[in-house]
Amino acid sequence: MIEISGLTKRYGDKVAVDDLSFTVRPGQVTGFLGPNGAGKSTTMRLIVGLDRPTAGSAHVDGVRYDEHPAPLCAVGALLEAGSVHNGRSAYHHVLALAQTHGIPAARVDDVLAMVGLDSAARRRAGGFSLGMGQRLGIAAALVADPAVVILDEPVNGLDPDGVLWMRTLLKQLAAQGRTVLVSSHLMSEMAMTAEHLVIIGRGRLIADTTVEELISEAGVGDVIVRSPDATDLHDHLVRVGAAVTSEHPGLLRVSGFSADQIGDLACRQGLAVHELTPQRATLEQAYMELTQESVEFQNASAA
Repeated sequence: MIEISGLTKRYGDKVAVDDLSFTVRPGQVTGFLGPNGAGKSTTMRLIVGLDRPTAGSAHVDGVRYDEHPAPLCAVGALLEAGSVHNGRSAYHHVLALAQTHGIPAARVDDVLAMVGLDSAARRRAGGFSLGMGQRLGIAAALVADPAVVILDEPVNGLDPDGVLWMRTLLKQLAAQGRTVLVSSHLMSEMAMTAEHLVIIGRGRLIADTTVEELISEAGVGDVIVRSPDATDLHDHLVRVGAAVTSEHPGLLRVSGFSADQIGDLACRQGLAVHELTPQRATLEQAYMELTQESVEFQNASAA
């Protein structure tokens, strides 16, 4: 379990993380989301002791990362995939980490095979593609079989097969009872992978919720209506204050009224309805709605 309490980090006058508190629980994938500059990477660095907090605390299984006698067994982290000695082979990069904790070389072979790098194990990491570098970073994070896994943008540089592999791996790690915290800008991946979400903006907590709760609370609210009496139904809905558009004959898109309200109105007017389909927000729509005030760098059209 990861417990963040009142975590604050200042760099001079800039507040990167501002009184942040949340808990990441085992047995599920927790997505760590926020706009660029929100403080996600800084928070992850604070968890694993790469930065010292200005105030507050970050505990892993009840203690600070640097208090664990075997930290690689407690936390496996991928924060910067490029942080490798370019002259070392993939095998020797992971082996060097394993030897700090007395982990046998056979485990190095196992994790390199797990991430699909067994055929490239003896190649120098400096010649790896971005996707291969990500896989190497994940092998290094998992070599000590940690109880907590923290991954910063792990699908960056992966091809579609690699993205699917990563999605499956994260779910497997959570199913094994591990604590999994993963950041990503790919909302479609988070929608398919994460069960819980922690969303921050400008260093502060915006939401600590499930994917389902976040989507259900998003203000989309359109209803698709199919009716042989679409013209009459359109007129009645507009008269009672609904916003109605029609892209095809017999098909309406209605906002401002629920499916139940539309069905009741049609029934009172004696109008036939063949379909009433509420439209759910996507995770991306819900996320954009929630974080629109926290975006530090906006396009000119959005400014």
